[in-house]
Amino acid sequence: MYGRMDKAFTIIDQNRDGIISKDDLRDVLASMGQLNVKNEELEAMVKEASGPINFTVFLTMFGEKLKGADPEDVIVSAFKVLDPDATGFIKKDFLQELLTTQCDRFSAEEMKNLWAAFPPDVAGNVDYKQICYVITHGEEKEE
Repeated sequence: MYGRMDKAFTIIDQNRDGIISKDDLRDVLASMGQLNVKNEELEAMVKEASGPINFTVFLTMFGEKLKGADPEDVIVSAFKVLDPDATGFIKKDFLQELLTTQCDRFSAEEMKNLWAAFPPDVAGNVDYKQICYVITHGEEKEE
């Protein structure tokens, strides 16, 4: 039941000590290309918990964030973690690396289908809001 959440926790818990710390957050964000995260931002993230962030606290926090949320909003929010500049886009290469190396890995065929359905622009950017819309509504939004 908790398999995916356990994998997510393990990815974030970079030093594998069973607690998500400010340093773990800094390391995981750096691994996603976010190198200049301010200390205050990391402290604010960690302070959302009432104490040390172990797996149980992580699940509780995640559940609280999802309560009453629209599925599309939840998915968009997940992508926004990868888009700190709030552009609405993420780099194709970065998304492909995540989808083929983390958790439930995408196959080459699944990646081919993803890019066929959601081709990146000439700069290699992928419109994740469009992906989220199709995931939750089943069809492309009219522009």
